[in-house]
Amino acid sequence: MYFENREQAGQILATELLEKYRYEDCAVVALSDGAVLVGEQIAKALHCILTMLLVEEIAVPGEGISFGGVSQNGGFTYNGMFSAGEMEEYDSEYHGYLEEQKREAFQKINRLLGDGGLINDAMLRDRVIILVADGLDTGASLDVAVDFLKPIRIKRLVVATPVSTVQAVDKLHVLADELHILDVKTNFMGTDHYYNQNIIPSHEDTIAKINQIVLNWH
Repeated sequence: MYFENREQAGQILATELLEKYRYEDCAVVALSDGAVLVGEQIAKALHCILTMLLVEEIAVPGEGISFGGVSQNGGFTYNGMFSAGEMEEYDSEYHGYLEEQKREAFQKINRLLGDGGLINDAMLRDRVIILVADGLDTGASLDVAVDFLKPIRIKRLVVATPVSTVQAVDKLHVLADELHILDVKTNFMGTDHYYNQNIIPSHEDTIAKINQIVLNWH
């Protein structure tokens, strides 16, 4: 399945979610700048808050796969696709590099957040959380998001994305209460491949917009 843009994909997901969740207390949490474009359509349909969880993924040098990611509270979560043995091996081989990358990732998140911060526990507590991606490959950012949400009392975790790999879906069946995925690919070509238009605002513009939305809800 191909989409004209992320907004169109978000509208299709919003239609799916509307009947069940129109009267629920929901919060849409986007996992990236592109996911904000998808999630905005869902939040509009459900008349609920839209926010973003900043996640910086850390890649294994030269291998094009993700170790895991750092969230905006500074926590690091390994990519759940790794076995315990693989995590131990990578940690041993790349320990110094990994620690440095964690520090850099957290500093980058703090620079982007400034004094505000995009998300807080009170905003999410006792709500249905709709976690939105514009495409899921290994799902490393989902592991980070689920770790971030663990201490927060939420009603239900719903994951919505236009396109996903089979591996990410397998993981989601364990992590989430409910899935809304429009297309599952055995041969995933990268998120941008499935959109005819790939116009995404800058990170700074996205954060400014999100912060304004959050302020309006306070």
